[in-house]
Amino acid sequence: MTQPDQFPPAQSPETEQPQHWLEGILDILTEAVEGGTPGQGTAFLDGTAQDGSGNHGLLATLDNLSAAQASTEIHGTSIAGHARHCALHMDVVVRWERDGDRGPFDWKGSFHPAQVDDEAWDDLRVRLRATYDALCAFARTQKEREATGDATGGLTGAVAHVAYHLGAIRQMVKGLD
Repeated sequence: MTQPDQFPPAQSPETEQPQHWLEGILDILTEAVEGGTPGQGTAFLDGTAQDGSGNHGLLATLDNLSAAQASTEIHGTSIAGHARHCALHMDVVVRWERDGDRGPFDWKGSFHPAQVDDEAWDDLRVRLRATYDALCAFARTQKEREATGDATGGLTGAVAHVAYHLGAIRQMVKGLD
């Protein structure tokens, strides 16, 4: 694996103002889910080429897999299971922070069903994108609020969680035929 090209800028070039803490967190979440901006440096993923190739974000990684590949059991789980679990986690972060919903949540069950057909695989990737979009939209509603441990903890937890599962999925992809 190559090292990241460079860290994203901490200041906006148009205004030379320091980047808002929330935008910094969302930049890293975006890189984990959407991949790097084509032709620009990345914070932790391999860079995405100018033509868009080489995107190693979660969505692009999953889009390159068939339902059969996503359903292959590797070490007791599947890529589809990891994707389903990530979608639930991002949904829970929003529900926890916005609505005060403290569960209970079926974390173990969120990996199931581990097998998907073509339609379910398409639906799961749409759901994952929708939960990511909802998390980003919710986070931006917090921009004018004071940074709290709950807000920063919830969002950085989401980043760490997605990055962990992205890494697990990328390792699982290596085990596919």
